[in-house]
Amino acid sequence: MSLDITSPQNPKIKHIVKLREDKRQRQKDDLILVEGYDELMLAFSCGLIPQTLLTAPELASKPLTFTSAETRWVEPVETFTVSQNVFEKISYRDNPDGWLGIFPTPKTSLDKIKLSNPALVIVAQSIEKPGNLGAILRTADAARVDAVLVCDPRVDIWNPNVIRASRGAVFALPVVEVESANALAWLKSSKMRVLAATPSADEVYSNVDMQESIAIAVGTEDKGLTDFWMQHADVKVQIPMLGKINSLNVSIATALLVYEALRQRS
Repeated sequence: MSLDITSPQNPKIKHIVKLREDKRQRQKDDLILVEGYDELMLAFSCGLIPQTLLTAPELASKPLTFTSAETRWVEPVETFTVSQNVFEKISYRDNPDGWLGIFPTPKTSLDKIKLSNPALVIVAQSIEKPGNLGAILRTADAARVDAVLVCDPRVDIWNPNVIRASRGAVFALPVVEVESANALAWLKSSKMRVLAATPSADEVYSNVDMQESIAIAVGTEDKGLTDFWMQHADVKVQIPMLGKINSLNVSIATALLVYEALRQRS
């Protein structure tokens, strides 16, 4: 089989490595990387059109399949086959499946969010670990949350490891990076109550009415939410901790709160 790229020193391969490792490069080029068959298929189903597709035939166990609506862009897209060692250089997975796409960075904003009634939004403030943010996004998609507002971010939402941890859920719902003050103003204008999760609260989360439109605000595991969100929260809740550890993983805490809202609304 004739491969298009067999050298890790190929300029295109070097550029992909920069996109993987450097947020500034992604922002400069306005591009993101999506690796993995399942993640690519979800991106396609959400309407994203790739700029470039790369595959390593030695690693790819199945071909990409497209709906009739998606085939409109298959031919014009730049495609390359690469050797296994080249793909392993650009991959950010331990066991790559031989598929990687380069996409224009998806664009969204607060004014494009369509809220349900009652609305449910997650405010994720200063989440520092890609795995935690990705897991929050998976929960948001599973629970049909209206949007995730990533405030004062410490990790890029388009970090390849966030995309991977979200299993592509980052493409399936509005995810907006926004400063806390702007997020709060939008929530208030949308008539949403802010529920802050904090171990210092007196009220247990399951005792609070979540049937009206609410935004569930969660912060870092070490320091929690900042004073800004604590001061502007309409209600503060805690998740009971019965052991010696005084905090839960932020993605687990978020899932508990979101599904309590769904339980009450059902």
